[in-house]
Amino acid sequence: MLCVLQVLTVSSSLPPKVSAALSAAEEAVCSVEDLLQRERRISNKLDQHLEEAQPWMDNLGQTLNQVDTIERHVKYLRCLQHIEELSAAVQQCLMTSSVWEAIRAVDKMAALDAGLSQSRCSHLQDFLRETLHFWHKIIKDRLASDFEKVLTQLHWPIISPPTQSLTPTVNGQEISSQLELLVTQLLALQTSYPSAWLCEKFSLPASSATPLCLPIQIMLLPLIKRFRYHFYGNRQTNSLSKPEWYLTQVLMWMGNSSTFMEEKIQPILDRAGAPISAMVELCRGLLSLVKEKVASDASRLLYDDVLFCHLVEEVLQFEKELRSKQSYPAALPGLLHLLLEDATLQKWLTMEKKMAVEKMDAMLSAEGAWSSQYKDISDMDELKAPDCAETFMTLLQVITERYRALPCPSAQLKFLGLQRELVDDFRIRLTQVMKEESRCPLGARYCAILNSVNYISTILADWGDNVFFLQLQQAAVSLGDEGVLGGLGVMEVGRLASLEDSLFASLLALLDRLKGDMMGRLLEWSMREITEKTKPYSQDRWLSLPPQQDQSTMTLSSSACPMMLCVRDRLLTLQQVLTFDLFQLAWQGLAERLNSLLYQDVRDAPKPHRTAGVWREQNTPPSRSSQAVHWHTEKRKERIFKGNNPGPKKEACIILCLNVGSAILLRDLLRESNEEGTDWAGAGDPTPESALNELGVYCLAASDVLILLNLRAPRPGQ
Repeated sequence: MLCVLQVLTVSSSLPPKVSAALSAAEEAVCSVEDLLQRERRISNKLDQHLEEAQPWMDNLGQTLNQVDTIERHVKYLRCLQHIEELSAAVQQCLMTSSVWEAIRAVDKMAALDAGLSQSRCSHLQDFLRETLHFWHKIIKDRLASDFEKVLTQLHWPIISPPTQSLTPTVNGQEISSQLELLVTQLLALQTSYPSAWLCEKFSLPASSATPLCLPIQIMLLPLIKRFRYHFYGNRQTNSLSKPEWYLTQVLMWMGNSSTFMEEKIQPILDRAGAPISAMVELCRGLLSLVKEKVASDASRLLYDDVLFCHLVEEVLQFEKELRSKQSYPAALPGLLHLLLEDATLQKWLTMEKKMAVEKMDAMLSAEGAWSSQYKDISDMDELKAPDCAETFMTLLQVITERYRALPCPSAQLKFLGLQRELVDDFRIRLTQVMKEESRCPLGARYCAILNSVNYISTILADWGDNVFFLQLQQAAVSLGDEGVLGGLGVMEVGRLASLEDSLFASLLALLDRLKGDMMGRLLEWSMREITEKTKPYSQDRWLSLPPQQDQSTMTLSSSACPMMLCVRDRLLTLQQVLTFDLFQLAWQGLAERLNSLLYQDVRDAPKPHRTAGVWREQNTPPSRSSQAVHWHTEKRKERIFKGNNPGPKKEACIILCLNVGSAILLRDLLRESNEEGTDWAGAGDPTPESALNELGVYCLAASDVLILLNLRAPRPGQ
């Protein structure tokens, strides 16, 4: 019963809440409608007010525009008035000779021009600049006239080397004061309005670099006049075939003027606080003349090979003297950038290649091409370089010196590519001549070719460590130059970047291959005769040879003398015609081949064919058995053969000279090891390898030692 009452109570309380909410919503709607009506009334009133005020706003806008226009006109007129005032001030100062005040007024005028740089009043700007230029020109003309008079009293320009003191004997102090005053005023005038007025007035060459110091520009005028008079037009001194005339003349002017600039002008610039070198400024001005002239001549000489090459040589010489004798800063451009123009640079490269090929043809066909010019001077002929090889490397060095000073690494790399091409061309020519001379490898020309290859390899290896070529190598990697890096893989480029390889690595590999091939041919040819001389010695049967203990001294067998004499003669010949390092390779290669030949003779000999006396003779140190070889081929107190040199023949002699008991024990040990295989290990017995090592045998295998032991023919008493 209680639950039913609660439900009825809740049901009866819901309608009053809903009705209250509906009432509140109706009130809110009414309020919104009231607000909307008020908004419409206010909006209508506002529109009506704006409509009524619009004529007033239009009138006010017109009035404000008129005021703005009047203000701009007033400012415009004030600016004109200020310009007129400054112009009048300059005029008044000039009339009263107040140059400093005139310069200050011009400086204010220049500041006003800078302030109007963003203005759209183009006519006002033009008027101001014309006025500024007008007064600037008048002041400069007056100062330049006075400055030229003072320079004349100081004997400027100095055309010939000065023979007297630069200080005038009359009114010296007064002239120096006037000079300093005029230079200082000209500097201040240029600072106020740096322009190219002088270039326009006196036809000075235009330059994109910093304008020249104004006093130096005026000092250059008489020199420019002389230069144009002598080296332009129909004058005899204006000759395309004689660029050295005007280049030398400019260098002379620089040298003759250096003392005047350092003693008279530079102290004034220093006291004025101008960070300028008077001599450098003079050189810059003269260089601008030379640049214009060289550029004009170079374009006219592109189709004349002889005159073009002469111009390039003279320009390079001029640049060298300019940097060394005149101490012209390396940071400032000289004349070399003119040679980097595409047409000029390509012509230069073409001429370098053409002339180099012609010189290679001439040097290889010359009468003394394969003889050394230092052959009679032992101290200077260590490399035994033939004249053609030395001339060729000198040619490459001259090319390097010509392009070394170029300011562009990419241009230098083009010349480096040309040098590498020339080296490969010369290698091919040497290969062709070598093939013609390969029928007689011991001939003088064949050995001269071998010396040439070795000489070129040595020089290129040194160049690979040279700082200049290392810098070019880094430039080639950073620029990705295809002319140098073309065809190289990522690993090769990485080795170049880390300086593990040089730019000449590929050429050195080709030259080393050619050198190895030639050395192999030479040694094979030498071994043919030596092999013939060894036949009597290898065919002797010395079963009756007495044991070593029965002989007071060991002597060389008579059948071995022809072989040793042949070896001596060949080594002597090689020593005379090859360089020391090539001779070292030759005798080492010859010794290896002779060693192999005698070892094969030991292995192939019948069992009773050799006795221990024979092996002791072959094992005798060269100091006792081959004195003839040493006497003629010993150089620098070094013997080419040493008794303790390891090798198969040496170790074979050790085995064959063993006592009978030791030989039997060693043979049994090796036989047991051979029968048991790799798992053999005797109780307490040494291994075959350790036993052989104790005897001094390291190269021969156990199977070869066993064969040698079977060849022994022991004599009674051994």
